[in-house]
Amino acid sequence: MKKSKLNILFVLENYYPLYGGAETVFINLCEGLAKKGHDVSVVVQKIPDTKDYEVKNGVKIHRIDCYSRYLYPFISIPLVFKLAKDADIIHTSTYTGAGPSWLVSKLRRKPIVITIHEFLGKKWSYTLRWPSSALHRTMEYLLMKLNYDKYVCVSKSTQNDLTNCVKKEKTTVIYNGFDWKFWNPKNYNSNEIRRKLSLSDNFVIFFYGRPGFSKGLEFLIRAMPKVSEKISNARLLALVTQDKQYFSRYKKILKMVKQLQIDPICIIASPVSGKELPNYISAADIVVVPSLTEGFGYTTVESCAMGKPVVASDTSSIPEVIFGKYVLVEPKNPDAIAEGILKVYNRDWKTSPKKNFNWKTNIEEHLKLYNRLK
Repeated sequence: MKKSKLNILFVLENYYPLYGGAETVFINLCEGLAKKGHDVSVVVQKIPDTKDYEVKNGVKIHRIDCYSRYLYPFISIPLVFKLAKDADIIHTSTYTGAGPSWLVSKLRRKPIVITIHEFLGKKWSYTLRWPSSALHRTMEYLLMKLNYDKYVCVSKSTQNDLTNCVKKEKTTVIYNGFDWKFWNPKNYNSNEIRRKLSLSDNFVIFFYGRPGFSKGLEFLIRAMPKVSEKISNARLLALVTQDKQYFSRYKKILKMVKQLQIDPICIIASPVSGKELPNYISAADIVVVPSLTEGFGYTTVESCAMGKPVVASDTSSIPEVIFGKYVLVEPKNPDAIAEGILKVYNRDWKTSPKKNFNWKTNIEEHLKLYNRLK
């Protein structure tokens, strides 16, 4: 008789209470599976001020104190091996949870699924300098060659990149879900933020994200002098991560603003909470996504869902997920970004229907995959 209840073991790098893009994907998937009555456990790295074990919305969370992400693949093996005994499926993701998951899946003879948010390959040079980029590229390639039972790609773009080293029949595309209720523009008011930042009479160009090279912020900064020449009341509002990992890049962005003498038209501010972010998007006249690469592109989808015109790089998954009012531009090209902004200012944009990314479909597609493999 077919077993209806599954025991699913997730081995991840990060999970609740972190809420980045990848974390949000797995929190929604795990809690959605638990809500359907499945037994869901997560093994994850422990961060400060969290419990070693807790149950959150039906998900059993096991946290390992490993001091460094690079130790996690080794320290996690005993617990993963123990929990995998009763698992029907092991599900992992890039990067640090993938190795121990694969090893345990072979030892326990359990099917294993890996989610690929993004396969960087040569694009590692966008985020790291040589030789670190070469090392990470090699490790990524070797990790993908471990032969997982199925590779879940979050976009067709990611799938196409991955097939450089994995047979396409081993891959499948399951789009990330999206919370349309939360990102409903009717729930937010732009006036408060515009008054707070003295932007009531300005054409507000908005960016949010990391200052890493792959996010392309420096190309938007370089586009601003040309934009200012054509749109006298244009202002850039950028919410930029200042974490230690990106602080040198952050300082480089500030230096660039000074060198270009565009301080009066640029507001470089700290990120806000996820609950506050839609208010800032609501306050914008345009959102710019100048990324060099995106595995799925939540920034693009969020901005489109909020009904904002978007200028975005014509690269990787962005053309696949963008909708509403938008202009696609050449990546790494400040002149193209400036022209895209001017097009939006003149209401010269493309339009396309809403893309239906949702958590219900995401969870159902994962369950179909698990039942085929177990």
